[in-house]
Amino acid sequence: MVSVGTLARLLGVRLESLQKKMRTSGMSEEAEYNHVLTSDYAVLLAEEFGRNPIVNDEAAFDIYPSPPHPNSSTLQSRPPVVTIMGHVDHGKTTLLDNLRSASVAKGEAGGITQHIGAFSVPVPASIESTDGPRSITFLDTPGHAAFSAMRARGAGVTDIVVLVVAADDGIMPQTKEVISLIKKDEGKVGVVVAINKVDKPGVNVDSVQKALLAEDIQLETFGGDIPSVEVSGLTGQGLPTLVETLSAIAEMQDLRAERDGPVQGYVLESKVQRGLGPVATVLVLRGCLQPGTHVISGLSQAKVRVMNDSTGATVKAAYPGMAVTVSGWKTVPNAGDEVLQGTEAEVKKAIANRERKAEIESTLLDVEAINASRREEREKRILELELGETQKAAPTQDEQGPKELRLIIKADVSGSAEAVQGALQGIGNKEAITRVMSAGVGDISESDVMMAKAVGGVLVGFSVKTPRAMETLAAQNGIPIISSDIIYRLMEIVKEKVIALLPVIIETRVTGEATILALFDIQLKAKQTKRVAGCRVTNGIVEKAKFARLVRNGTVLHEAGSLDTMRILKKDVTEIRKGTECGLCFGPTFGDLQEGDIIQMYEKIEKPGVL
Repeated sequence: MVSVGTLARLLGVRLESLQKKMRTSGMSEEAEYNHVLTSDYAVLLAEEFGRNPIVNDEAAFDIYPSPPHPNSSTLQSRPPVVTIMGHVDHGKTTLLDNLRSASVAKGEAGGITQHIGAFSVPVPASIESTDGPRSITFLDTPGHAAFSAMRARGAGVTDIVVLVVAADDGIMPQTKEVISLIKKDEGKVGVVVAINKVDKPGVNVDSVQKALLAEDIQLETFGGDIPSVEVSGLTGQGLPTLVETLSAIAEMQDLRAERDGPVQGYVLESKVQRGLGPVATVLVLRGCLQPGTHVISGLSQAKVRVMNDSTGATVKAAYPGMAVTVSGWKTVPNAGDEVLQGTEAEVKKAIANRERKAEIESTLLDVEAINASRREEREKRILELELGETQKAAPTQDEQGPKELRLIIKADVSGSAEAVQGALQGIGNKEAITRVMSAGVGDISESDVMMAKAVGGVLVGFSVKTPRAMETLAAQNGIPIISSDIIYRLMEIVKEKVIALLPVIIETRVTGEATILALFDIQLKAKQTKRVAGCRVTNGIVEKAKFARLVRNGTVLHEAGSLDTMRILKKDVTEIRKGTECGLCFGPTFGDLQEGDIIQMYEKIEKPGVL
């Protein structure tokens, strides 16, 4: 048995295409989304799309969201999900602190939000209308460049985006990134612009509004449909107007959802918490999540044990629009995965099938890689035969590939691990790169140290603790540990280590020059002669310890490790200053000297490579 919607997913075709095919085949009554087809009908429809189906009800089973409610106007309204987005340090978290009277910004490392924060703010009675929302669920996303995946995830589950722009800073890179996300979801997501820090002296709000207009954000001030509110996160100026604007937009959107039935939601964040094990922040979009409920998210499953809100208070039931921290997971779910409810047996069966499918997909990727490698080897052999090569050339640096700095990443939550991985794996060039071998959640453990030792890698800890025993073990095995609570510091340290892998840049600095005025041939033993140049030092200091070279008409003719002889009259010296006449000799092996040539003394300076 399989529903029409599930069959469309299994065949990889649009639901509308499958329903159209069913209607043309005389199955109009059976063409509903949730109609259950027998295996015979499913086989016939699959063959219509050129498939060769093999019926295996157990292997095909999975849990999917319930179909949309046929009459959503009869459902109860739900709180709007509002995502606060904008550039780093534009005052997003401080703005929300004032709304919920809690100092979150002070607890963030470096004053920068590095996770998605989710909490509800009640709508004041003076603002609340009879049909409007009683509360608003806020998502606070990071503004740092490394957290673009987190911001995109926040935008994907939101009803309204609040774009925060600092009046003293204007449009910045992450501001433009948020604007592109807004344009991508144009018509689906409401937008409010909050111009923050208007309490600062000398700010020009009008210039910020014009800059937004240049980015195609049509503000109401200029006849558009996007409201803008001037606010101050520190003083609270304009915040009631902001909440009122959000409430009005939510009322116009008429957001409604089932408060009973199977749960559907998304994992915003996940981590391992001492005493509770794996926990996840889940945003409920449909249904009612209660303790004892069996849920599935990606390849993770849970029987909900305890639910807490953003203040830490225990929650007995989570309804649509609420974000709660859920414990009871067997493994840490991935941030961004969909959360669905099922019976215990259904969840176990779905997990087994998803794991099997993931294993098959992984095997297919391996097969593709093997085929590509064999194809390259075959093409290389053909090329060698065409060139008539009988021996395999020694591998060059290019054939060996770039040097790798291998990283094992541990972070406090899965979203941060994802962001750190994305930020660090982009560091490098064609000569040296980073390679993330593993990214996980939790404190650095013995298995992490052993993995780093096995691959010759570096341990990277983001907002996690490194037990003293692990520090000792890492030191004994020569494993470096990089740890910080601020992501750009990790990026700086990793960049330095990658630069250390690059070949050093050798620069030369001329320290002295001498012009040849006359040449003398000196007779040595065994009928050998050596040519001595009578010179005058014209620049700097000529030192015997430095490297020497002969320059003629701007071209270097000869480079020697050092001069063989350096004399003033008959006295051997080690350095000669400007204006002094002297005799210089490269030794008996080189005598191609001419009057007017220049002998340069120089030193080699090693500098680190540049990415």
